[in-house]
Amino acid sequence: MRYSRAAMREIWTEENKLKIWLKIELLASEALCKAGLIPEADFAQMKNNAAFTVERCHELEKTLNHDVIAFTTAVSENIGAPASRWFHFGLTSSDVGDTAFAVQMVQAADILIKDMEDLLEVIGAKAKEFKYTPMIGRSHGIHAEPITFGLKMALMYDEFRRGLRRLKNARQVAAVGKLSGAVGTNAHLDPSVEQFVCEKLGLQVTPIATQVIQRDIHAEYQTALALVGASIERWAVEFRHLQRTEVLEAEEYFSKGQKGSSAMPHKRNPITSERLAGLARLLRTNMMASFENVALWHERDISHSSVERVIFPDSCTLLDYMLTLLAKLTKGLLVYPENMKKNLGISLGMWNSQTVLLALVRKGLTREKAYELVQRNAMKTWDVKHEGRDDADFKAELLKDPEVAQYISKEELEKICNLDFHFRNVDMRFKMCGIE
Repeated sequence: MRYSRAAMREIWTEENKLKIWLKIELLASEALCKAGLIPEADFAQMKNNAAFTVERCHELEKTLNHDVIAFTTAVSENIGAPASRWFHFGLTSSDVGDTAFAVQMVQAADILIKDMEDLLEVIGAKAKEFKYTPMIGRSHGIHAEPITFGLKMALMYDEFRRGLRRLKNARQVAAVGKLSGAVGTNAHLDPSVEQFVCEKLGLQVTPIATQVIQRDIHAEYQTALALVGASIERWAVEFRHLQRTEVLEAEEYFSKGQKGSSAMPHKRNPITSERLAGLARLLRTNMMASFENVALWHERDISHSSVERVIFPDSCTLLDYMLTLLAKLTKGLLVYPENMKKNLGISLGMWNSQTVLLALVRKGLTREKAYELVQRNAMKTWDVKHEGRDDADFKAELLKDPEVAQYISKEELEKICNLDFHFRNVDMRFKMCGIE
């Protein structure tokens, strides 16, 4: 399994951010050189000498209390006169900062998209492996009708296909830059410079901006991350339920030497699923913080900036970790078909109740009468079971009921009350989910 957290962390480092800043500045200078404003000799001097160190930027920022001015000062020191006068020409801090931020969001999205593709491959393989493995489906936690474990995994596959689309869309939405100046009017920099820089960076030019790119874009990006996190939690909860002692149809892999409890040596706990469920809460919290960033004063304020410095590195790194961890959990999941078969038998064949109900309706009974007949025999079956007898069986109760016997023979009951009846459309569902 690919391990990418180091790559994700690198995207959000100060070093990477400042490298992107420098690239933006030099691209803008190149455009101005092509337009005839900056002399070619000066641009050559800028391109050859432009450099920075994070340490020098931080040293300058202690006095200047402004990160972009500290950066431009540090780079200008290395460029030298006379060419340094053109560095940051016509730009405002957010032209550089917001456009670089878009690049970072795109870089992060590319890793998350690859994570999701890896996860889908694992889920698809698990779905195919257990395509026809029968188990009971549950509603309200109560036995309903049979499904297969493969169908459950196909459902998971389809949900994360939607997650993949959301991440791809978030990447596209975030991939916008701006170099339109202090209030977005391009008063001091021709729009052609903005177009040139954004095109070189693989970004679209935002149609209109203030001093900043509008933060609903960033909130949409965070929403996509949080939604994927919610899907991760949904399946983490599912696997936790399947691991409960009284269910035990699937279980997290428990490695040799692993310990489950400091007090109880027998414990094998679903700690990975629980960890994923907890981390999903952080993604939702960060999403809400991004919503608070949308409302800024007039053409800008910086109330959003401090928040974004925390939530974007955190959310992207968290989701990268969570997707990788879920893929590992799913790949190593221990599946117990025999327990699934045993649990399927607990409801004594009553999962056939709707099948019998509809068969009676086809015979001409009203739905209300058919429901009454089926429910009556289901309740008798439960009563026999609760009395502790070993002969509790739904089909047996139906066959003993003279009213039911008027409409459905034993042979017909055997024909319709079987697993094949429920699984005849499994192939179709797999194809609809894109699992071949």
